[in-house]
Amino acid sequence: MAGTIRSMRARSVTYREHPGYKWIVLSNTTIGVLMATIDASIALISMPEIFNGIKLNPLAPGNTSYFLWVLMGYMVVTAVMVVNFGRLGDIYGRARMYNLGFAIFTLFSVALSVTFLHGVDGALWLIVMRIFQGVGGALIFANSGAILTDAFPANQRGMALGINNIVGITGTFLGLILGGILAPISWRLVFLVSVPVGLAGTVWAYLVLHDLGQRVSARIDWLGNVAFGAGLISVLVGITYGIQPYGGQTMGWANPGVDAAIGGGLAMLVVFAIIELKVAEPMVNVRLFKIRAFTAGNMASLLSALGRGGLMFILVIWLQGIWLPRHGFSYSATPLWAGIYLLPLTVGFLVAGPISGVLSDRFGARPFATTGMLVAALSFLGLERLPVNFSYPYFGLLLLINGLAMGMFASPNRAGIMNSIPARERGVGSGMASTFMNSAMVLSIGVFFSLMVYGLQSHLRSALYTGLSAQHVPAAVARSISGLPPISTLFASFLGYNPIAKILGPRLLSALPAANARFLTGREFFPDLISPAFGHGLTEAFTFAAVACVAAAWASWLRGGRYTAESLEADEALQAARHAHPQVAFEEGLGG
Repeated sequence: MAGTIRSMRARSVTYREHPGYKWIVLSNTTIGVLMATIDASIALISMPEIFNGIKLNPLAPGNTSYFLWVLMGYMVVTAVMVVNFGRLGDIYGRARMYNLGFAIFTLFSVALSVTFLHGVDGALWLIVMRIFQGVGGALIFANSGAILTDAFPANQRGMALGINNIVGITGTFLGLILGGILAPISWRLVFLVSVPVGLAGTVWAYLVLHDLGQRVSARIDWLGNVAFGAGLISVLVGITYGIQPYGGQTMGWANPGVDAAIGGGLAMLVVFAIIELKVAEPMVNVRLFKIRAFTAGNMASLLSALGRGGLMFILVIWLQGIWLPRHGFSYSATPLWAGIYLLPLTVGFLVAGPISGVLSDRFGARPFATTGMLVAALSFLGLERLPVNFSYPYFGLLLLINGLAMGMFASPNRAGIMNSIPARERGVGSGMASTFMNSAMVLSIGVFFSLMVYGLQSHLRSALYTGLSAQHVPAAVARSISGLPPISTLFASFLGYNPIAKILGPRLLSALPAANARFLTGREFFPDLISPAFGHGLTEAFTFAAVACVAAAWASWLRGGRYTAESLEADEALQAARHAHPQVAFEEGLGG
């Protein structure tokens, strides 16, 4: 068997010279990125079944942190580790690191599905396994873009990276639908679904993928790794706890621990930058930021993700908590249908991404990326003007426009970033680009949830107290429930629970007159109750998203004209040749 594998690998080396090798690379890396992004969102929609499976109520006091870490632990790890793993790819081989990521991801997908622990122990198991699964995802994200950039010539990278990037973004929305289908059958299928793909992809990548880029002979920058990891983890953990209630307050931003985590993390990142300027072999060549196309592209990516990252959460809550129940869907069915009704967004990504990627190969990234962000800002303003109980054709059209705009931006922007990086730095450059995007996604969730909660807290409390009291809920109970943090109400609708039934509980509901209990837990009471307050939160969230997209358009415009590292290296080589051999310059003059 070992001999067979060695002979297959020996034969596959010739694929690198074959014109079809780049398409093999594109196919494998796109499957890997799709698998990793689906898994980032599939748990989002499957949380009720997952927590029912481990017999833990995620909305009970003290359990919110378990819910958030199962949800966000994966994203935090991928955001932190991609730069480190990109650098390791530059040193030890990008294909090798990518293959390792496929294997780790698959192994911990199995581990997630086989736990028989319950309660807090079960939640802790899921959190730890999700973190290790995130390590595999980070290895995939960090090296896939660099492998593609090595395999494709500069005039085709926009198309290749566009397909890879857009399929990855699309995976976050496909995960919603898959979770809605699989979780009711068995919550374990949510994690097992990626295992066959992971096994096949791991073997395929091992047999076929090889490094075409330059390896860097360097030592590992341990001090820089520690400083960067500690700083970014501290910031992202602070954001995660910032959206949880603290003491008697609705959010945790006044928590001294949150302030210390974010402030200390930012200080550590400054220390990291100083270290990287001093050491001989840095983890990250911070001088890459002297390349205008690289810096502007990453800033545009960060701002775009800041505007887009929390969008999915807000749209899911909007659909599940208000619109779908009002239109006849039971709360238990809303997770699946929320994914289905968000499909125009996915269609827009899939249509615009590859097309804009191909066009950017010819005309450069700036016109498409900049225009995409401006159109995205307009789509957010359009969503802001919709009534809470909207007409779906208008909602679907705005989602389609937003998807087209984001697709128009994402592919050219990623290609512009990767084209600007010298060949020997592509792994770490790809990792840095992923870090900017993934970190902004976590930050965006914190910002969007905060804006929603602040929009709700001044309007929801009195409406909840009045509504419950009118249905014969005892005044003391109504006052206590109306005093709950708004985040609990958001999470209840987000998880596909019947919010009022979950908050009141079966004992209190059974004590009420049957007609009042039915009305409170029906499909009208909660949407009517929350709609005015939710509308205020939506206005603030979509305004923030529009401003972030305009800022991303400005950053994108600053990248300048078409630029590739290969063209710069070729010019530098020619200049060196002219200085070394004056005859070259003389002959060029004759030729002109």
